[in-house]
Amino acid sequence: MNKKKRVAIYLRVSTSEQTTENQQRDLQTIVNQQGWDLVQTFEDHGVSGAKGRDKRPAYDEMLKAATRREFDLIMAWSVDRLGRSLQGLLGFMEELNSLGVDLFLHQQALDTSTPAGKAMFQMCGVFAEFERSMIQERVKAGLQRAKANGKRLGRRPVGADKEDLIRSLRAQGMGIHKVAKAAQVGVSVVQRVISQ
Repeated sequence: MNKKKRVAIYLRVSTSEQTTENQQRDLQTIVNQQGWDLVQTFEDHGVSGAKGRDKRPAYDEMLKAATRREFDLIMAWSVDRLGRSLQGLLGFMEELNSLGVDLFLHQQALDTSTPAGKAMFQMCGVFAEFERSMIQERVKAGLQRAKANGKRLGRRPVGADKEDLIRSLRAQGMGIHKVAKAAQVGVSVVQRVISQ
């Protein structure tokens, strides 16, 4: 009799307002249908897929558990839950391959235990990176349009008079919080002016 496949589920949402409930439900249904053994669920809540492993604690812990061979398969709802850069996704895939751990992606109907699944995973990574670069280009275009329409981007200037006042009060030994109150600006503005 074949050994029951041990699986881990990875869930991620980018903002704290989002929930992983739908991801969890869909993946749990597949686990039940396949008769697999769910051994652990890893969840990064409010973390961008563009962040590295060091900024995604559950993702990092999942890879450590994979190294310890605690499961045979990692399940995720979609390729973009794992990451947004092709380099990061390919590195992830190479690490799983070296550990003998397979990957199942629900939305892409992908199972890397097959050769077609491995090839498809690489294609999905290309599209995830393409989508991210398109978003970045739209943001840049929006900022350029705002600039062209006369909108000022970035921090508002404090003004030479306030800068002089801030420096003068600070030189007299006044504390940063008192200087901010006297100049009617934020503490960060005072810190920025005196560090210039």
